[in-house]
Amino acid sequence: MKDFFKIANKKFKSRLIVGTGKYKSFSQCAKAIKYSGAEIVTVAVRRVNILDKKKPLLMDYVDPKKITYLPNTAGCFTSEDALRTLRLAREIGGWKLVKLEVLGDKKNLFPDMIETLKSTEILSKEGFKVMVYCSDDPLMAKRLENSGAVAIMPLAAPIGSGLGIQNYTNIKIIRNQTKLPLIIDAGIGQASDAAIAMELGCDGVLINTAIAKAKKPFEMAEAMKFAVVAGRKSFISGRISKTLHGSPSTTRKGII
Repeated sequence: MKDFFKIANKKFKSRLIVGTGKYKSFSQCAKAIKYSGAEIVTVAVRRVNILDKKKPLLMDYVDPKKITYLPNTAGCFTSEDALRTLRLAREIGGWKLVKLEVLGDKKNLFPDMIETLKSTEILSKEGFKVMVYCSDDPLMAKRLENSGAVAIMPLAAPIGSGLGIQNYTNIKIIRNQTKLPLIIDAGIGQASDAAIAMELGCDGVLINTAIAKAKKPFEMAEAMKFAVVAGRKSFISGRISKTLHGSPSTTRKGII
């Protein structure tokens, strides 16, 4: 079955995107990525060493020729910081497909949507392909689409919380109103959360903490891989309608 995950005209087989932060080491991170089957990884430009060759380099463990790096702006709280960070990423590695994240507060790590919208417009005009971390507000999601985003990435719950999807209705509304890739970003805690996201019609799921901080990261990475596949197959198969009464599995025709 050819069911590719397509972002900005690039095709991927895996619909699971994983982060590279919070692991005990780069080697553990690389092994988890392998178990996950992910073909895209997020890289926090402000936090992960990709320049200083005197220190361990992520690139020595995760080959950017085999895995697509998605530079992100984790830790940015203003549009100016986010723009500077992604422009630096473009200068370092020529990256144009990027993940924008502009946070509004340090406690809950919710996105500042005003700064996010402003940054999306500017980056799009500069030729960046912007995948955007955002709130689960359908109106804001539509504005991001109109501002030139190439993917909408609403949170399921606060970053790192592991609470799972808190607002099914808004995710469904966003799904119905956009043709852009819809990727759940933040708040996934276990494999069933990832499957549910896919069953709601999302195109992909981004997971970091749930894998990196699991008691057994490699097993959890593999569980997330299977959950995303199962959820996607469930969605495209077309679920049965819900009813308030039972329906027998066999007909009564010809009953003895």
